[in-house]
Amino acid sequence: MAEEETNSSDRSGAARSVRFMGLELEIGPDVLVPREETELLGRSAIELLRDMPGEPAVIDMCCGSGNLALAIARAVPEARVWASDLTDSTVALARRNAERHGLSDRVKVAQGDLFSGLAGEGLEGGVDMIVSNPPYISTSRLESESAHLLENEPREAFDGGPYGLSIHQRLVREAAPFLKPGGWLAFEFGEGQDRQVAILLKRAGIYEEARFASDAAGKPRVAIARRRAA
Repeated sequence: MAEEETNSSDRSGAARSVRFMGLELEIGPDVLVPREETELLGRSAIELLRDMPGEPAVIDMCCGSGNLALAIARAVPEARVWASDLTDSTVALARRNAERHGLSDRVKVAQGDLFSGLAGEGLEGGVDMIVSNPPYISTSRLESESAHLLENEPREAFDGGPYGLSIHQRLVREAAPFLKPGGWLAFEFGEGQDRQVAILLKRAGIYEEARFASDAAGKPRVAIARRRAA
């Protein structure tokens, strides 16, 4: 379970740390604090990767502090991992965490709007797995019952657009050119969004039927879909 190492959380700019899947990670005021449901995503990804031969290529999209990329790299030493996020400060933070754990040689952190930061890496059609924890709370909820989340963490980490799935729509579409046939897309979503996510993946027309991983309360929180071989 992700546990914060400090007794307080604020937007002062002071560095704090959390533990995520056994890794101590620096976090900052403009990055999402890793949560327990993201460990569910990490465990699901690692389970699949450990059964893959060779050196699987992995992308962690919307990487934040780098928590998923680094947890995967540590658990699957054969994996080659790329991580990407949008802002200067988030990318710098993920790079510091990679250096902190001696994983900079196996985890490359790029910057860009979704997959644009990975252009020129030669990854198209060759990635075994893409993981992501994109924003998934609707804009209206962030302005009402979920407004408290913005007291200590940035809007960009939560705001998923009018229905909470704007980034997911792009992710499902833009991941396809990077995945090899039979490659996996795994991502987190909000409570009660599983039906919409299943429809989104089905409409894309390039994935096999999705399966879901559920949290301790039995609620689906992670989607796992395989790119069709043909």
